[in-house]
Amino acid sequence: MNPVVVVHGGGASCISKDRKERVHQGIIQAATAGYNILKEGGSAVDAVEGAVTVLENDPEFNAGCGSVLNTNGEVEMDASIMSGKDLSSGAVSAIRCIANPISLARLVMEKTPHCFLTGQGAAEFAAAMGIPTVPGEQLITERNVRHLQKEKQEKAAQKPHQQISLGTVGAVALDCMGNVAYATSTGGIMNKMVGRVGDTPCIGSGGYADNGIGAVSTTGHGESILKERHWKRLLICRWII
Repeated sequence: MNPVVVVHGGGASCISKDRKERVHQGIIQAATAGYNILKEGGSAVDAVEGAVTVLENDPEFNAGCGSVLNTNGEVEMDASIMSGKDLSSGAVSAIRCIANPISLARLVMEKTPHCFLTGQGAAEFAAAMGIPTVPGEQLITERNVRHLQKEKQEKAAQKPHQQISLGTVGAVALDCMGNVAYATSTGGIMNKMVGRVGDTPCIGSGGYADNGIGAVSTTGHGESILKERHWKRLLICRWII
C-alpha cells in the first residue's frame, strides 16, 4: 500500500502575502518530514507526530512556539493523537512551557492507562518522562503580542474581530500496513480565558482515526466543532460512498 500524509496549517481570514509564502513552505516541510518517515517504514502515528512537530517548531503556526496568547498574555497549548489500528489515543490540555505538546500527547497514549491529562498533572507527567521545559517567554512571538493588544482594543471598543492568527494545525497519515492516524495541536484562540480548552484535545472533536473508516484532523472555531463534530459526517459520508 502506498503511504500518504496530509498536513494542514490552520485557517485564517487575513494574512499577508509574504506570510502566506512562509506558511506554505512550512506546510511543505511538515508534509515532507511525515512522508519521509513513512517511506522509511515508520508508522502512521510516527508520521503524524513528526509532521506536527515541524509545525510546532515553526513560529508561523498557532502551535508550539507560535501559539496565540490567553488573556494574561501567556501560552497554553492543547494536543491530541490517535491510532486507527487499535483506537488508542492520547491528549493533553492547558500545557505550558513544553515545546512539543504532540509528543507529550503520544506519551500519554503509550505510557499511561489514560487518554487525557491536563494542567498540573500533565506537567508532572512530562517531567517524569524527561521532557524538558522551556521558558514561557520562548513560546511568545512579537506578532502574537501585537495581535493580543489589538484584539483587546477591539473588544473594548466592541468592534467586529477579524481572525489574523492561523488556527489549529494537524496531520493525517496512511502507512504501508494500511494503518491510519491523526495528530492535532494548537495554542487555542487569541485572548481566551485562562484554562480554556477547545476541540483539539477532545478525541472525536479534534480529530479521529479508525482503520475501518479513515482519519481526520480538524481546525476551526473550537466551541462550534465541539457542538457539531463535523468529522463524523465527513467520515460517514466517505464510508457510504
